[in-house]
Order: sequence, then structure tokens, then C-alpha cells
Amino acid sequence: MGGLKEIELGSVQETLFLPLWGRAIETQKKKPLLIDNKALSIINSIPYDFTVMSKNINKVVQASWVARSIFFDKKIKAFIDVYPEATIANIGCGLDTTFDRVDNGKIQWIDLDLPDTIDLRKKFISESNRRHFIPKSVFDQSWYNSIDKKDKVMLLIAGVLCYFSESDVKRLFNDFHTFIPGAEVVFDYFSAIGMKVSNKKVIENGGMDKSAYLKWSIDNILEIERWDSNIKILSYMPMYREHKKNFSMLERIGMTIADMLKIVSLTHIKIK
Repeated sequence: MGGLKEIELGSVQETLFLPLWGRAIETQKKKPLLIDNKALSIINSIPYDFTVMSKNINKVVQASWVARSIFFDKKIKAFIDVYPEATIANIGCGLDTTFDRVDNGKIQWIDLDLPDTIDLRKKFISESNRRHFIPKSVFDQSWYNSIDKKDKVMLLIAGVLCYFSESDVKRLFNDFHTFIPGAEVVFDYFSAIGMKVSNKKVIENGGMDKSAYLKWSIDNILEIERWDSNIKILSYMPMYREHKKNFSMLERIGMTIADMLKIVSLTHIKIK
């Protein structure tokens, strides 16, 4: 494990420290692509040993968490520009700090995760009258009752679906259609080779337990439209496409190869 002493989390939940660390590292750069002072504050105060990550996670992998955050932020901001009082639900929120970067003062925000993670979250992040924590599994259908307005809903699923089986992902999308039809969903996904690479280069090298290995991958995201006629893909792109210019030649080569192999990609869909 990655040095948990005062904190007890399941092996999958422990992976929440990876993107948190990635955003904090970016924030400290001279020319950061993303500024996340809340992530930096948490990193500096949480009783967790990030030594293994700092030693073994390379710049290209670290950049993936930053690129994902930038993609998610853009999608949220565009959505709430049109629907300023929308509900945004952050599924598997971990110690995510997106709300602090995108809040327009009007949105309703839900942070959903398993009870042990929400307990940890409460130590560093506070709820408010527009920001609510729900300590439940996303498969516990009762959480949909927390969404007051079932229209104009966006769901964020960062680094979560990959831990489910394909049948679970299909079941989840079916739940979205049942309980919040019309919702838009933003998420990341791995190709088959990307899943293998991530399990080795990120999970193991980051000091995570092997029980946190990724499970679901998909080589062609367009296939999910064939799962159900209610699923419509609005956009998708490889992880590094918009950010290569900010890195060294060697790092750009690594990012180009990763994008060609579709190691990890980003998509925005609508569920009718």
C-alpha cells in the first residue's frame, strides 16, 4: 500500500490519491496548465506518504490527470453557461476539487462516493447549501432521490468506470436513463492495451494494491451507442491531443504514442 497509517481505505478507493497528487504537482509548476490550490492544500496536510508516487510516476502519466481535469472543467462550464442552475453530480468523487474551480454561485453539486471515502473527504472539504456529500455506491439507486430537478443534469465520472465490469457499466447507463433521462455524462475510458499499461505503470508503480487493477476497457467508444439506442456520443478525444505542445520532444513522443494506441481517452455523451 502507499503508506496509509492514519487513513483506512479500500484498495480501489486509495487510488483517489493519484489524481489529487497529479493536480497538486501541476499547480506548483512555473507555467501550470491547471491551478488547483485546494488539491495542493490537501496534499500538504493529509497524513499520506506520496514518496512512491513522486519517485515512480512520470510526467506523461501525471499530465493525464491534468488533461482530464481540463476537459471536464470545459464541459461543465459550457453546460452551466446554458443551464446556470443545473445539477452536477460527481460520481466517485474521491478528493476531487472540481467544484472549487467551476462554481458559478448557482449550481447544485453532489459529491458521491463510498462511505469511507466521504468520511475522509469531510476532513478536508466542506459541504454547503449547494454542495452535498452522499456516502453511497453509485449502484444504490436511492441516491437519485437527492437530485431535486431531474432535468439539466450533468454527471462526472473520472477514473471510475474502469474499475467496473462491462455489464456493470451497461447497468449504470441504464439506471441513468431510468432515473435522469436527458442527463449528459462526461467520463474517461481505456483501450484494452491502455488498461494493461495503466495497471502496470500507474497502479503498481504508484504503490497501489493489485486488487485495484482496472477491469473495463473499450477500443472503440462508438460501440456504446449500440448498447442502447438512448445513448448518444456528443464528442470524444484522446487524452493528450490538446496539450502536447506544452512538453518536451521526448514527452510529446510518448503522448503521441499513447494517443495513437488510445491508451486513455475522454468522452461526453447524452443519455436520452
